[in-house]
Amino acid sequence: MRAINPFYAARIAGRRYVQQPPVTYNVLDLFSGIGGFSLGLENAGMRTAAFCEIDGFCQSVLKRHWPDTPIYDDITQLTARRLHHDKIARIDIICGGYPCQPFSVAGRQRGDNDPRHLWPEMYRLIRELRPRWVICENVAGHVQLGLDAVLADLDAAGYSATPFVIPACAVGAPHRRDRLWIVAHAAGLRLPRTVGPQGRQSAQELPAPQVWRDLPSPFTLGSDDGLPHRMERTQALGNAVVPQIPELIGRAIMAHEQLNPLTA
Repeated sequence: MRAINPFYAARIAGRRYVQQPPVTYNVLDLFSGIGGFSLGLENAGMRTAAFCEIDGFCQSVLKRHWPDTPIYDDITQLTARRLHHDKIARIDIICGGYPCQPFSVAGRQRGDNDPRHLWPEMYRLIRELRPRWVICENVAGHVQLGLDAVLADLDAAGYSATPFVIPACAVGAPHRRDRLWIVAHAAGLRLPRTVGPQGRQSAQELPAPQVWRDLPSPFTLGSDDGLPHRMERTQALGNAVVPQIPELIGRAIMAHEQLNPLTA
């Protein structure tokens, strides 16, 4: 089984581009938070078909910015049958940053024994819905704890997966913030041949990213009334993905499918 480097596909797309009819890529955004994944993927030209997020504050943010997109609150109760009943369009991409607490160096690193370990629920939906693509995000500590099991699960389901560690500073953010990204495609399910010989673009060839300057003013958590100031907002921002990274991945996926159009 061969693994695709989607970033190589994006790099060579300009050389081998063939005009194709517009295609809508429907995304199921799991563990959605405040919508960083969907913001990036929609900037790449995709469409969010549904969210799944249990946190009330995050739900309020999603409802404000995606008022017409359904939000499910409990991944353990979400099924392909329920999505079909609610007339959710076919799902081409499942994305999500499943909870990092079981793998984070800031926690006890209990892995599979942590009750917050929800990868099995995401995996269940992948098997039920059979999307063409899967995009996962987690902390860098997941590489040493749990990643092999996730890759084995994806392989057992017929997906060819490639993990990357991409820091936020790689897309211009003024902090490092290493994160593990997994891009998987449905090898042998509904995709044709993979892209040819893989290559790597040198750092000198990459365009200089724009560094973010619009940063919030400093603040201190805690106040005299005992309630942390802006705690919900701070927690939501801390858990959110940097949208520019899923946008890059989304553009790479679309470039790959333009080079390898699906056959009916």
